[in-house]
Amino acid sequence: MAVKVLVVDDSGFFRRRVSEILSADPNIQVVGTATNGKEAIDQALALKPDVITMDYEMPMMDGITAVRHIMQRCPTPVLMFSSLTHEGARVTLDALDAGAVDFLPKNFEDISRNPEKVKQLLCEKILSISRSNRRVSTYAAPAPVAAPVPTPAPSSASSYGSSAPARPAPAPLPTRGHAASPSSPTPKRKAYKLVAIGTSTGGPVALQRVLTQLPANFPAPIVLIQHMPAAFTKAFAERLDKLCRISVKEAEDGDILRPGLALLAPGGKQMMIDGRGAVKILPGDERLNYKPCVDITFGSAAKSYGDKVLAVVLTGMGADGREGARLLKQGGSSIWAQDEASCVIYGMPMAIVKAELADAVYGLDDIGKHLVEACI
Repeated sequence: MAVKVLVVDDSGFFRRRVSEILSADPNIQVVGTATNGKEAIDQALALKPDVITMDYEMPMMDGITAVRHIMQRCPTPVLMFSSLTHEGARVTLDALDAGAVDFLPKNFEDISRNPEKVKQLLCEKILSISRSNRRVSTYAAPAPVAAPVPTPAPSSASSYGSSAPARPAPAPLPTRGHAASPSSPTPKRKAYKLVAIGTSTGGPVALQRVLTQLPANFPAPIVLIQHMPAAFTKAFAERLDKLCRISVKEAEDGDILRPGLALLAPGGKQMMIDGRGAVKILPGDERLNYKPCVDITFGSAAKSYGDKVLAVVLTGMGADGREGARLLKQGGSSIWAQDEASCVIYGMPMAIVKAELADAVYGLDDIGKHLVEACI
């Protein structure tokens, strides 16, 4: 059965082009269009599409407000179109918080110059997110504020928490309702030298949920690999830094890993770690599908830190991270995967589980607290 799509945009040109591209795929059916957020809500209720494509800036009601209403009244996977600017990144991250599943850059020139490439990417996104864990989202109710994670006092042998500035308590995020799944046992404590987290679709919200549970004096350095365009990663790092007790920044060449700091791989490039704890930022190789690539960062961590890495693979399409996790596992490091029930897209974690590389499988809301238990 064809995937039913509702196209929402105030630009008549963009609505027509997106509709034409999608309609050319026999597995996709455009069932309607809307010119603003209010129309989008009405059409979503009437047509019950499988996926909605959504612009942000529209008259009467913007895309983020529309996404919030849709998630309350008829939860449906939403693909946002975004401009490749810092402000576009900020808006897109707000839309993901509101319940959108994924986003694509809104580039009119690419649609005109590279129609086949755009068609392939757009159709792949639509088909993938149509299979996401949708319609089980419960964005209607505000998330309960979790009790803060206790912050242990620093020991005399370590001063990692002594000079950390006070940071605001994390803001609650929308919750996803899902059936509870069997959880792996509580992890054993180990002196990890690095926590490495890789993710893709659904990752921005997932990373917020995990990292906001960590105390300011979290003792292990953290590296984050999120599939994201170059224009977005700086804004995303800034957002995480404001939400979290730990510090978060977009990684730069020469940065040094340190406790209580998470470094986010810059979009369009590759991030590697050497044995001295220094970060290397390399140009994105056009032969690689992902820039940044989880496999590359995981692989460099395996080479540099042996069995002292705790790697976590969160929600995302594809299998990026599996081969890097294999190298880490061969070196004696630990691998965790997010469970299927709490993933937006159970692709990357499924690849880890199917390859029998996962030492533990946890629901999203348990990963943060288990990181604290494993490392502090």
